[in-house]
Amino acid sequence: MLGWAITFLIIAIIAAVLGFGGIAGAASGIAQILFIVFLVLFVVSLVMGRRPKP
Repeated sequence: MLGWAITFLIIAIIAAVLGFGGIAGAASGIAQILFIVFLVLFVVSLVMGRRPKP
């Protein structure tokens, strides 16, 4: 998930440098969403991993 977020961030940076504002905006939005999903899943996995087994 983090790999996809970084990929879309790089695409957004390259598109912004080349002047493609719409593509850069869309790619950066996707990267932000993927990063937030990654953080939520990471925190959930940390919390669930620390629970004692019954």
